[in-house]
Amino acid sequence: MEPMEDKNQTVVTEFLLLGLTDHPYQKIVLFFMFLFVYLITLGGNLGMITLIQIDSRLHTPMYFFLRHLSFVDICSSSSVAPKMLYNIFAEKKDITFLGCAAQMWFFGLFEAAECFLLAAMAYDRYVAICKPLLYTIIMSQQVCMQLVVGPYAMALISTMTHTIFTFCLPFCGSNIINHFFCDIFPLLSLACADTWVNKFVLFVLAGAIGVLSGLIIMVSYICILMTILKIQTADGKQKAFSTCFSHLAAVSILYGTLFLIYVRPSSSSSLGINKVISLFYTVVIPMVNPLIYSLRNKEVKDAFRRKIERKKFIIGR
Repeated sequence: MEPMEDKNQTVVTEFLLLGLTDHPYQKIVLFFMFLFVYLITLGGNLGMITLIQIDSRLHTPMYFFLRHLSFVDICSSSSVAPKMLYNIFAEKKDITFLGCAAQMWFFGLFEAAECFLLAAMAYDRYVAICKPLLYTIIMSQQVCMQLVVGPYAMALISTMTHTIFTFCLPFCGSNIINHFFCDIFPLLSLACADTWVNKFVLFVLAGAIGVLSGLIIMVSYICILMTILKIQTADGKQKAFSTCFSHLAAVSILYGTLFLIYVRPSSSSSLGINKVISLFYTVVIPMVNPLIYSLRNKEVKDAFRRKIERKKFIIGR
């Protein structure tokens, strides 16, 4: 097949996104629902970053990672949500070739970084519970910086590979993307060339990210569980479990949705199903993370309460 020689085909310079729905009533409902979710995402994550920054009691390795997790959630959501909200009522849901590549690059970067950040947080919990006397020595400021820079570096390599491989393909036929953002699978379905190499690289890299970060998380929690089982008091066990619950919830939600889209065999995938699942991890998860860590974390709730009481005291003077 030689698509570039076919005079009936033109080189694609922009893409058209099908979006979520064409029903007028559904558009109104979806717009206000996702706008509310996006505003909660921004407010929750910015609030978490601010609270950690201004409360000295939260200047610990765990909250250092949590602050970066909130930053990643803001960036990953902002790379998709504003354009999606605009396109709900837009007559022409277009995006330029470079704009599509940029959206795919930014979203892929922060999504992969989140996977590795969750692995770094699992290691932090392992050290805190299994080696408490050495915690401040092992989790030094230098180590914490390395555990944050590492995820960004590995995510950068992964997303650069996917973006370059995808946008080096010839797009010369249909330019209609059956999605609400520039995701890799819908783009590959539009390419005028064999994409088995791209799908193989995607499967390998996505699998490597999932396996490597997942293995770190799994080994960390196996060690944590073994240590908790040795604790004699029920209060001690409950306290140890409570420090891990929020992180385990965030890991389960993110990895479950990403596995359904990127790691499962392509024969079982469906662009329609992927669109629904994608809504969850692009819009919902960035909102859920700060809620999980604030509602289930006593230190965060105490810090928030202290700031509220201090503000009331200042106003009441």
